[in-house]
Amino acid sequence: MNRTSCLAITAAVILAAGVLGPVNGSRAATASDGRGGGSLMVRARALFKPIPSSPPALPGNPATPAKVALGKMLYFDPRLSASHAISCASCHNLSLGGTDIASTSLGHRWQKGGRNSPTVLNAVFNVAQFWDGRAKDLQEQAGGPIANPVEMASPAGHVVAQLKAIPGYATYFAAAFPGDHDPIRLENIQKAIAVFEATLITPGAPFDRFLNGKNDALTPAEKAGLTVFIDKGCAACHNGINVGGGRYAPFGLVSKPGPTLLPPADQGRFAVTRNADDQYVYKVPTLRNIVLTPPYFHTGQVWDLREAIAVMGTTQLGNTLTSEDIDRIATFLKALTGVQPRVILPILPPSVAATPRPQT
Repeated sequence: MNRTSCLAITAAVILAAGVLGPVNGSRAATASDGRGGGSLMVRARALFKPIPSSPPALPGNPATPAKVALGKMLYFDPRLSASHAISCASCHNLSLGGTDIASTSLGHRWQKGGRNSPTVLNAVFNVAQFWDGRAKDLQEQAGGPIANPVEMASPAGHVVAQLKAIPGYATYFAAAFPGDHDPIRLENIQKAIAVFEATLITPGAPFDRFLNGKNDALTPAEKAGLTVFIDKGCAACHNGINVGGGRYAPFGLVSKPGPTLLPPADQGRFAVTRNADDQYVYKVPTLRNIVLTPPYFHTGQVWDLREAIAVMGTTQLGNTLTSEDIDRIATFLKALTGVQPRVILPILPPSVAATPRPQT
C-alpha cells in the first residue's frame, strides 16, 4: 500500500468518524452523541471485531487434539535448533505477552536478529506473518526461524533427522498425521506448530466485551480514549479483529522518523516485493495486549507506550497529539488486554529411549 492510498484511508476514517458524530470525553462516557444511532458502540463495531472464544480453523490444516499436542511439544522443544538451546518459545514467551521483551532477539551463537519479535498471541488473525509479510500464514512462518542461520540455524534436513532420532516423536507424529507413511517431515512440523499457535488467542478483553454489547465493559476514561483513537485517525490502520495486523503501511507516512526508529538499511516490504512503493512499508502491528509487549516498533527502540503513541501521531497522522490525547489513547489501549492463554508445559520425548533396569 503506497502513501497516497494510506492517506486516503486515514482521511476516510476521520471523515466517517465525523459523519457518525465526534464524541468528546463527557459524551464518550455515555457512549452516545445524542443523534440516535450514533453511539460509540455503533462506531466501534463498524471498525473492529471481537476476538472469538475459540480458535479459527486453518485452511487445509484441520486441528485435532493430537496435532495440537504435537505442535505444543515442538513449540517448546529447543532441539529444533542447531544449538539445542533455542525454541519458538525463546522469542515468543507466552508468559511475556508472546514476545521476549527485548529490542531484538538473541539467536544462534548469540547473534542478534534484525527486527523486534512480534507477539505470537492472536497472530492467526494477521493478514500475513513477519514485519514484512514474507510468510503468508502461520504454517509458512513456522519454518522460517527454524532454518534461519541467525535464529535457530537448523536446515530442513537436519531438523527432520534430529526429530527422527528422538524415539518418542514417532508415536506423536503418527497420531497427529494418521495415514502418512512418512509423518516426520518439515511440512508436518510446520503444520503442527501452526495449529498450536492458532490456539494462542486472547478473548475476553474489556474492549471485546464492549463490542459484544456490554456497554459498561469500558470505563468512561476508556471510552474517551476510544473516541480519540477513532477521531484522530488511528483506526485507519489499526482496525479489524486484531486492531491492526490487517494491512501494510509506510512508517513515516507524513513525517519520516529518525534513523534510530527507521534504519535506512532496513527497507521493509521492499525486500520481499522489490516494488519501489514498498520501501519502508511494514505490516501494521496488532495493538492487542500492547501494554504487555514493549519495546515497540520493528526496531524495538521505544519502551514507553506514551512515547510510541506520540511518535505515531507525528509520523503517521501529522498531528502533534496533546498530553491529554496521549493519556486517553493509552488508557483505551489497556482495555485491549485479553485473557492470556493458559498453557501447561509439555513433557518432551527424551532424546534416548529408556533402558529397562535389570531385575534384582
